[in-house]
Order: sequence, then C-alpha cells, then structure tokens
Amino acid sequence: ERGLSGAAAAACFPLNRALLRLRGRETEPFLQGLLTNDVTRLAAVGGAPEAPRAQYAHCLNVQGRCLYDVILYRIQETSPEETHVLLECDAAALDSLQKHLKLYRIRRKVSVDPCPDLSLWAVIPKEPSEEVPHKLQHHAGEVVAMVSDPRVGVMGWRLITSRGADPLEIVPGSWIGNIKDYHKHRYKQGIPEGIKDLPTGIALPLESNLAYMNGISFTKGCYIGQELTARTHHMGVIRKRLLPIQFAVPLPSESIPDGAEIVTESGKSAGKYRAGRDELGIALLRLAHVNEPLHLKLSGDTTVSLTASIPQWWPKPTTA
Repeated sequence: ERGLSGAAAAACFPLNRALLRLRGRETEPFLQGLLTNDVTRLAAVGGAPEAPRAQYAHCLNVQGRCLYDVILYRIQETSPEETHVLLECDAAALDSLQKHLKLYRIRRKVSVDPCPDLSLWAVIPKEPSEEVPHKLQHHAGEVVAMVSDPRVGVMGWRLITSRGADPLEIVPGSWIGNIKDYHKHRYKQGIPEGIKDLPTGIALPLESNLAYMNGISFTKGCYIGQELTARTHHMGVIRKRLLPIQFAVPLPSESIPDGAEIVTESGKSAGKYRAGRDELGIALLRLAHVNEPLHLKLSGDTTVSLTASIPQWWPKPTTA
C-alpha cells in the first residue's frame, strides 16, 4: 500500500487544463450571459456552506453547440465589490476562450488574465472520502482552492495550488498519479473533458450529459445558445448520449479516425466514436442500441467489437 491506509489515500494527477482569472464587479452578470449554469449560485470559498464552491458549465455558440467545457471556482474576495473567479478549461483552448471572453466583454468592468502562477490537480481518493480537505489547513498559503469536483462524486476533488507547491505535502497519504490513469478513470465513468471529447462547435450539451453532471440551469435567464438547449430539454427526448465503451482488445487511439462510425451487428449506424485510451473510451450512441453487440469501423472493412454501458452515477429512471 502506498501512503496512508484507508480512505484518505489518493492519487494526485497533474492536469492538462489551464486557468483564467476573471476579476471585477461585473464578473458575475458577464459570465451569467455566456454560460449554461446559474453563476449567481456560486459561493465564495468560505461563504454559505450550502452553496456550491465550484460549478461545471459549457460555453455554447449561438446554435447551442459546445465551444468550451469549464469549471468555475469562486475565490474569496478582498472586497465586497470585487468578484474573483477562476475558470478552468482545456489548455489547448486557453487562447481561444480568452479571445471569446474579451469579444463579449465589451465595456464591462471585468479583467481576463491567464494564471501561469497556478497549478491544477485532480485528487482522486482510492475510496470516496470527506477527509481530504479537512487536512489542508497547514498549507493555506499554497492552496488557492480545494473543492469537490462539481460534475460527479467519482471524480474526487479539484486542487488549485501556487505553481511549484508539492501536492504530496498538501494531501496526506497521496502519490503522483500517471495522467493516463486519470483519463482511463474518466472514460470508464463516461466523463467527457476537453476538446477531443467535446469537439468545438459539434457537441450538443444535453447529448453530452451536461444536465447529469450538474452543468446547466433550466430556470436562469438568457445566455448564448439557450434557445435550442431549452427546446430540446422541454421536448424531453434525448435519443443519443455520450457513453463509456470498452473494446475487446486495446486500441492505439491514433489508429481510430475522428468520428469513426459505430454499427450494430446488422450494420445499422449506432453512433460515433469520440475519444479513448487503450481498451476504454467514450462514444455518442443511440440509447436504443446500448445493450447490443457493437462494432467500430476502422479503415477498409476492418471492425473491432465493443460494448457500451450506462454509468452507475447516472440518475435512475423515475418510471418503470
């Protein structure tokens, strides 16, 4: 056993995600008009205990398709007028997101700056645990935020530190995990993250399980891309969703073309492959075919067998 025995033992994964710092008294209304979630519910760290300290959301285009998947962190303000939010995104999308925010900022009093002085970690306990954050008080100067992943409990915690801080000193009994294991954990649970899993201008938020991952409010006011998303929700029928898949044999991801087709035994289209690693991945599949034997079409006539599954953390159907 590595480190601490018991529930507090955890892997710390260095993430290929980046942070933007937004500051200014108009930060909240600015983000409220751009993101799918209700930013007004986000509490400052150390604020009301029942309010979320982090929030998952998508930034959509006017057609209601995903541009960026983000996690927001509300940082304690130095003054009541000064809202301070960190916005986590795919590192490859940092420049694009920064330009997008500045385009819509117009004359609002909001500053938008990258955070090269900060590091971002996923902390995933071997067993679900409430212990981890309670042991951090000795490192208050190095820890900017330590919060439960707002998407789903199986993703553990998000830790933001000053760059150069050692997470092994901050999280008792932890070890540095291999980022490949982090992605395999995500794929096994069917959690999309970043532009490979959620292709820019292609992925639809509800098909990407945004509602299941606490990433959308259907009661907030207008935001870009709301109309199509609200219509889809109120129609109540989502026939395709992102699902975890497992191949019969491990496959190098570079051997799978982007958007490769997945078919049923009879050759009927069941959906499209999105991303993966070795034998695990995620795919956008028609729910009607989830329990059937499926095949991924590669170049020529080559196919690879796969199975899809419904994640345990998905909400259970309310009707039989």
